[in-house]
Amino acid sequence: MKKPKMFVQICCAPDALYVMALLGKDYDVSGFFYNPNIHPREEYDLRFEETQKVAAILGFEIIEGPYDDSRWHSITTKFKDEPEKGRRCDVCYALRLEQTAKKGAELGFDIFTTVMSLSPWKKADVMNKIGKMFGRRFQIQFLEANFKKKDGFKKSMELSKRHKLYRQDYCGCIYSIRGQDTLSPINTVGIK
Repeated sequence: MKKPKMFVQICCAPDALYVMALLGKDYDVSGFFYNPNIHPREEYDLRFEETQKVAAILGFEIIEGPYDDSRWHSITTKFKDEPEKGRRCDVCYALRLEQTAKKGAELGFDIFTTVMSLSPWKKADVMNKIGKMFGRRFQIQFLEANFKKKDGFKKSMELSKRHKLYRQDYCGCIYSIRGQDTLSPINTVGIK
């Protein structure tokens, strides 16, 4: 039986390694690296390079979206003083999930999702609501998930160490760099 084709928004290699392997059991997965929030550009390039390593390890296609950071800044600047997990993050999720749904529908995928719900610093319930909304808009099914359940984050950390992947210490945006001192020490485990 042919597996449904799934388009998966990927934010970083460590999250992708665990989630894409999990999803690959039931779906024909392809990755979409669309992250205009990542700052600076060197960090973006490093994360994409590491994600390409994961694509090679697991054998899936990875498509890179545009690095339209000016668009990201224009829609998030009014929320620059929000804390992590605030409204700025919701806007950021929406931008990335909208583009994933749109591109996935254009390319003929059956379903889409994101690896972001693996992170303990991301709100799975909010992402799931946003994903469903864009799924309806672009007529592509959305897989609701919370990949941090069943020790998903812990497993991703172990896999990252085993494969010697770069593990970032901030979500990616310029505002989260500023707030690094408020992040949990667990977020720095495995950083090269």
